[in-house]
Amino acid sequence: MSATVDVLVVDDDFLVVKVHTRFVESVPGFRVVATAASGQAALDAVRDHGPQLVLLDVHLPDMTGIEVLRRLRAEGAEVGVLMVTAAREVEQVRAARSGGAFGYLVKPFGQIDLAARLEDFRSELQRLEQVDAQEAEQEDIDAIFGGTPGAAAASAPLPKGLSAETGELVLAAVRESGDLSASECGDLVGLARVTARRYLEHFAATGVLDGRQQYGRVGRPERRYRSRNSAAGPTRR
Repeated sequence: MSATVDVLVVDDDFLVVKVHTRFVESVPGFRVVATAASGQAALDAVRDHGPQLVLLDVHLPDMTGIEVLRRLRAEGAEVGVLMVTAAREVEQVRAARSGGAFGYLVKPFGQIDLAARLEDFRSELQRLEQVDAQEAEQEDIDAIFGGTPGAAAASAPLPKGLSAETGELVLAAVRESGDLSASECGDLVGLARVTARRYLEHFAATGVLDGRQQYGRVGRPERRYRSRNSAAGPTRR
């Protein structure tokens, strides 16, 4: 694998492009080789510059980022795509996942949040390189597809009264924040605290999330949740 990962930043707000470019280039081993302010410009930049990763906004002036992702895949482009957007609609998240996006990072976020995704992407490139010249074992395939012991549990039927779509949003909120209480999750997803806790406790019981009591100096202990595969992930309070 090349020592440097080339990145294309796509957003129609030039100030956002500047910030994201600075975030990317603060991570050793990553550089921005081009920027684009529209979907067509993004497609052209992928062809012209051959980046390994695209930071792609959903809301663009000529087409959606989801459409850009679909066109890239239709053209056979194997470039990694990280959706970087304020769009929280579950249909957008599901479309990005089914279209082959590497991840989905919700604005606003900090440099640490993006750096964690970039490092994940670098690790995936390294795994692909390691198995490229040999027949992959099941554990290699699981690593490439992001398989974890909790992955099957995440797709298990939810208890009565809970929806799969809202469950996906709850899990996405935990992944993006790194560590959440039921109240914080409810605020992010738009649920009552009691409802958010039902989802969180279900995923904790099935092994998808870790739930733990956090003791402060005063008051009752607070129960917080985090992804099982993100022990070192960022924490947003």
